[in-house]
Amino acid sequence: MPVDERQRARNRPSSSRAAARPPVRSKVQLRKLLKVASVACGIQFGWALQLSLLTPYVQELGIPHAWASIIWLCGPLSGLLVQPLVGHFSDRCTSRFGRRRPFIVAGAFSIAFAVLLIGYSADVGWLLGDRGDYRPRAIAVFVFGFWILDVANNMTQGPCRALLADLTGKDHRRTRVANAYFSLFMAVGNILGYATGSFSGWFKILPFTLTSACNVECANLKSAFILDVIFIAITTYISTSAAQEVPLGSSDRSTPFSEEGPEQSGSTQEAFLWELFGTFRYFSGTIWIILIVTALTWIGWFPFLLFDTDWMGREIYGGEPNEGRNYNAGVRMGALGLMLNSVVLGITSVLMEKLCSKWGAGFVWGISNIFMALCFLLMLIITFVANHLGYRGHDLPPDGIVIAALVLFTVLGAPLAITYSVPYALISTRIESLGLGQGLSLGVLNLAIVIPQVVVSLGSGPWDQLFGGGNSPAFAVGGIAAFAGGLTAILAIPRSSAQKPRILT
Repeated sequence: MPVDERQRARNRPSSSRAAARPPVRSKVQLRKLLKVASVACGIQFGWALQLSLLTPYVQELGIPHAWASIIWLCGPLSGLLVQPLVGHFSDRCTSRFGRRRPFIVAGAFSIAFAVLLIGYSADVGWLLGDRGDYRPRAIAVFVFGFWILDVANNMTQGPCRALLADLTGKDHRRTRVANAYFSLFMAVGNILGYATGSFSGWFKILPFTLTSACNVECANLKSAFILDVIFIAITTYISTSAAQEVPLGSSDRSTPFSEEGPEQSGSTQEAFLWELFGTFRYFSGTIWIILIVTALTWIGWFPFLLFDTDWMGREIYGGEPNEGRNYNAGVRMGALGLMLNSVVLGITSVLMEKLCSKWGAGFVWGISNIFMALCFLLMLIITFVANHLGYRGHDLPPDGIVIAALVLFTVLGAPLAITYSVPYALISTRIESLGLGQGLSLGVLNLAIVIPQVVVSLGSGPWDQLFGGGNSPAFAVGGIAAFAGGLTAILAIPRSSAQKPRILT
């Protein structure tokens, strides 16, 4: 443990250091980690559908492109509050089912409810009186379901990662392996989700989804979300049945940053707020650097995650929502590109431990961010070329342009795998040495993700509209942020002293 972290840990009350630690751990088997991490597959299946289909779909309901990003504001806002709050309560949960599993199951049920609400939003709007291209009642139902979905996703992912951190304990290599497994299952979920989103014939397999209110594109989306409900139920069962958590005793419930204990701290909410902000004073300089690089990384990623398929439909295929078939063809091609992206993400996840052991996690993270910035620059170049080829409005794009866009989507899977894994492993290993609860600590890391997302959600749509209604300005800002984060990671995150690979059994 670095000297400054040792000193910080020594200065805290003894009750603080022991408060949020789980019971004594034995070395967990890798196959158990694999099963526990499988829930990421179900969660990410729904995320893939959300990322690839919902920005185009909400525009088809009548919301302009300039305001489409505002719909996504709930994700970072709910993450700002929900993940730290859920992390706090899961650190202290004394349920006989364990600390994390009750929150994972509740989140999975909420995700299932939300995706069904989104899938049937057009039908509900029709029953309430919607007609024509602009459907305000369907939009209201969609936004309500969308916000529940984001809250549920944030409610589920934090305890999932915290559970893996609980199981691996102070074994830093195994922690990296657990996060690599989590990233691998995210890749598998992405592949299945994007493949589902790119298929245009679901309405034929599930014909009951096609209604007077719900056209072919809507029916395909509805069918995909029905499949998502089934899939997340299966993966949640596999994960929670494999974890076998030991319930916390009442002696483990004291408040980490209150010398007086929970009885004198006033209320649970006050204890939570005190712990959330009190956590900051125990962070070393390295932890702050990790948080800064995380924030810059997500300023880079969020415009791409918001507008990737919309970029393919608009800038590459030259279409507009509800105007001809080019836009929807581009969205499906974008979903195909994201599926290929997820294949690379999965391969990179398998290689993650070897890469980090050889080169250092900070260096690997920094190089991936610089590579991501280069890819965004190439996307801007492809947009420029497409604007000057003259095919828009009357023809499909040339094969070369489409292939170039698909290649960029594909190779971006490598830095995305690193983003999904390395920051969590770095923060988990350093937080463990401070004696903080993993749930609360990962919730704090999430602040470095969601605050940049709030900025991007508020600014990207109006900013793009100011420069002509495309997605290029947001991608340019993302590329600059990713490059800055990459340099910071390479120069400022110290390389771990234990770099030699070791076979894990």
